[in-house]
Amino acid sequence: MELVEGTLTGGLPYLAFGGGPALVVLAGLEAENVNPTGAARARELRGLRAYARRHRVHVVRRPAGLPAGVTMADLADLHARALADRFGEPVDVLGSSTGGSVALQLAVDHPEAVRRLVLLSAACRLSDPGRAAQRRLAERTAAGDYGRGIVELAPVMAATAAGTLVMRAGLRLAGPAMTPADPTDLLRTIEAEDAFDVCDRLGAVQAPTLVVAGARDGYYSPELFRRTAAGVPGGRLRLYPRMGHVGPFMSRRVRADILRFLAGEHVGVVAPTARGPGAD
Repeated sequence: MELVEGTLTGGLPYLAFGGGPALVVLAGLEAENVNPTGAARARELRGLRAYARRHRVHVVRRPAGLPAGVTMADLADLHARALADRFGEPVDVLGSSTGGSVALQLAVDHPEAVRRLVLLSAACRLSDPGRAAQRRLAERTAAGDYGRGIVELAPVMAATAAGTLVMRAGLRLAGPAMTPADPTDLLRTIEAEDAFDVCDRLGAVQAPTLVVAGARDGYYSPELFRRTAAGVPGGRLRLYPRMGHVGPFMSRRVRADILRFLAGEHVGVVAPTARGPGAD
């Protein structure tokens, strides 16, 4: 598939590929607000290929040079202007993790911008452990040790204790290569998400909304995912019982559920309880 790279209004970097109705994908927390290159770009495109078979996928990132004190509402305003200039009509939006925070703020503040909304491993605010993990990442990064800081995210990202050990090892190895030349945008994004909380404003969302997540996600929690889906008028929840924060990103089943939702098909609720999964 032909890949197009560019910048939207406001300096938002994007990559576009595929064919069909537009699907805007908002990226998660990243060391730098730039389009990936090399192997990182190949991995990203591979993970989105299933969507690109049915949609013109636009992977949109936050702009570089974020100002001090930037908020999620500010980021939502930037995205609303950029999407209006690019598309001129409401579009489907898939926000993952931190990108989901931006996407939900966008749907709350600018409901006219979003046709359908998918929150992938994202909710109306971070859990207390998720917020604490990102603060530790910020503290270590500000002290010049991003490599050790990124390891702080392992416990809230993995689904099991064993998975945490594996993820710690992987992040410890990858951390030095991922270290940003300038961590300012990362730190300001973490600060913005630290204050992010639209749990009491979910009724403002007008777009059909699907929350897709793992029941073992420590970044958020099953309770927050349930609260988010229940708070949005007509919101739907797919909560997979054995997945953590990153599992849904790699699951073919999750991708199939999202594609059915984007096509306007019925997607049933899956919401595990303490005794196991249930569905309607």
